[in-house]
Amino acid sequence: MTTRRLLFGAAAGLLAAPRIAQAAWPADRPIEVVVPFPPGGGVDNMVRPIVQYVQPRLPGARFAIVNRAGAAGQIGFEAIFNAAPDGYTIGAVTNTAMHAIAVERRPRYRPEDFTYIANVVDDPGGFWVRADSPWRTLADLREAARRAPETIGVGTAGIGSDDHLLQLAFEEAAGVRLLHVPYSGTAPVMRDMLGGSLPIGSLNMSEGLPLLRDGRIRCLGQGGPARWAPTGEVPTFREQGFDAMGGSARGIAGPPGMPAEIVARLRDAFREALADPAMVAEAERTGMPMRALIGDEYRAMMRADHEAIQGLWRRRPWREG
Repeated sequence: MTTRRLLFGAAAGLLAAPRIAQAAWPADRPIEVVVPFPPGGGVDNMVRPIVQYVQPRLPGARFAIVNRAGAAGQIGFEAIFNAAPDGYTIGAVTNTAMHAIAVERRPRYRPEDFTYIANVVDDPGGFWVRADSPWRTLADLREAARRAPETIGVGTAGIGSDDHLLQLAFEEAAGVRLLHVPYSGTAPVMRDMLGGSLPIGSLNMSEGLPLLRDGRIRCLGQGGPARWAPTGEVPTFREQGFDAMGGSARGIAGPPGMPAEIVARLRDAFREALADPAMVAEAERTGMPMRALIGDEYRAMMRADHEAIQGLWRRRPWREG
């Protein structure tokens, strides 16, 4: 009888251990939020404000943002996916970059298996030039590219990024070839574009908006289905006769296997934060195109995007040009 009691007590202790750990969450230690891109880009600028609004909705929570850039986001995506599923590591994920990597090669993550918490932003892409560029429209760029094929550099956040895929879509629609110049993030693209060593930057509308307002850069066209209100003077690619679209959805996910109770609390906190009038006002003020999707709705959007990227890869594998 004593032996049976001991065995039962040991088993009960093992079963209770995860609940004890969950009970301490999130106050036990800081929650690391991995950003797979450098500071100053669109993903980084999405994460920093939203966690400030989430934190008060998770009593005891403290967030530590860690930028783990490299390999067009792969290093950071792998860090999120392979973290311990205890609620103390979550991170930013993007639709295009994360999915493109997964169809190009075999990273140490599976897009369908992330724990999807909340989408925050859906940001159309665009082609940007310095304010003194001779090109005013996408038609101007097309004519220049016809005269000098594969010589006009287009800087992007990396091979297979949404910026790169927008370039490929424009090339197909315009019947031209540009020169892809991949970077490790958006900030160095803007640096070289402003410095004059890079003729075109392919980056998201929210990323270019501050410099547009300052009059330092211009946008030749935006890749959304319609004009984004803060850049309403910029026509879309389709309005200019080029059937091309592109952009970046940015949200928060965690590793597979996170405890359901913790996932539910995170989703509720993000849902409330994204509906907070102060957060909405800050997004409008800073030019952040919000699109709140929580849990299963977010997962469904990401699944559909993954399938679309797989189709594009079959038509034109971007590693082959």
